[in-house]
Amino acid sequence: MDINDLKAARELLQGVALVTPTEESRWLSRIAGTSVSLKCENLQRAGSFKIRGAYVRIARLSDEERAHGVVAASAGNHAQGVALASSLLGTKATIFMPEGAALPKVSATRGYGADVEFAGAGVTEALIAAQEFATRTGAVLIHPFDHEDIMAGQGTVGLEVLEQVPDVKTILVPVGGGGLAAGIATIRSAHPDVHVVGVQAEAASSYAPSLSAGHPIQVALSATMADGIAVARPGDLPFAVIAELLDEVVTVSEESLSQSLLMLLERAKMLVEPSGAAGVAAILENPGRFAGPIVPILSGGNIDPLVLLQVIRHGLASAGRFLMFRVRISDRPGELMRLLTDLAAMQVNVLNVAHERASESLGVDQVEVAMQVATRGSQHRAEVNSKLVELGYDLISDQWASAD
Repeated sequence: MDINDLKAARELLQGVALVTPTEESRWLSRIAGTSVSLKCENLQRAGSFKIRGAYVRIARLSDEERAHGVVAASAGNHAQGVALASSLLGTKATIFMPEGAALPKVSATRGYGADVEFAGAGVTEALIAAQEFATRTGAVLIHPFDHEDIMAGQGTVGLEVLEQVPDVKTILVPVGGGGLAAGIATIRSAHPDVHVVGVQAEAASSYAPSLSAGHPIQVALSATMADGIAVARPGDLPFAVIAELLDEVVTVSEESLSQSLLMLLERAKMLVEPSGAAGVAAILENPGRFAGPIVPILSGGNIDPLVLLQVIRHGLASAGRFLMFRVRISDRPGELMRLLTDLAAMQVNVLNVAHERASESLGVDQVEVAMQVATRGSQHRAEVNSKLVELGYDLISDQWASAD
């Protein structure tokens, strides 16, 4: 596969996929020490880059193949991409999703006209069910990343980056199975001076050990908020391209992912899912590491509102802006009011208060108060801690921690 395959895919996508904007980010540029522009695939149709590969793959099926319909397994973005592409091409789509998949994603997939079936607790079981369905019905299985048409379609993101930021030096790409990274890395066949760096969550990093081994290997996944790139084994085809053309793969922490999502909301006014924020997280963890201009790919913006609340809370905690502590005070009228008044004087916003009188560790005239509060950052949090101690409050020190 080379850049001509990407150009052919772009012709197929004319009038289908949006040419998403690339927005300069001054706050990220200050952190990175060089120009940073955000490639906003979170604004793509169906909320992610997935429509590109799905449409190219299905459009290149024969009439006979399309007549049998297509089938896919996904918990989110791939499901919506396949559903939308199928509806545009007049092909019946069946999507197998894990039981307990987020309701907004299920509704969106059905909204694009696909039939949704539930199978298993995770995508692995759903994929097995999809493969059985394909064997039974003759439907074509649309793999999320392990096909050249998929990679070529995703790689059109790279062509747009070259046109929008002609002097780009580094493209930061979230990596799960590897279809997007492999597609974008293909531009290096004609532009070897552009560095393409893959980014994975530390808790779901399958590429680093696979690249060390020289072939795809399956790893045990830990829990991560970046579920869109939590893939236990690289795809065979993307791995071959990535091993040859990708400069490196870096990993990022859960804290950096949540802080990136929060900062994108606050500073760029962009709603991005945790997986889509991986490139920004790489800049936060490694300021000055990447040659500029830098373009992180914001690969998607589909996030369940409940998950969004959790991630924002985690991001605030990681930034020192949301914390909890416990304090013992006298069980007398006015003592709680005194504590709240002192916190107000420190410009602390109280989010939640809980009284505990039944603890064995309390004296007969004591009460324990659990507080959840919002501060202005790590320095302010430290100042609040010091001031409370100075005022004589009995803080339970091992409970003084950010709420996560």
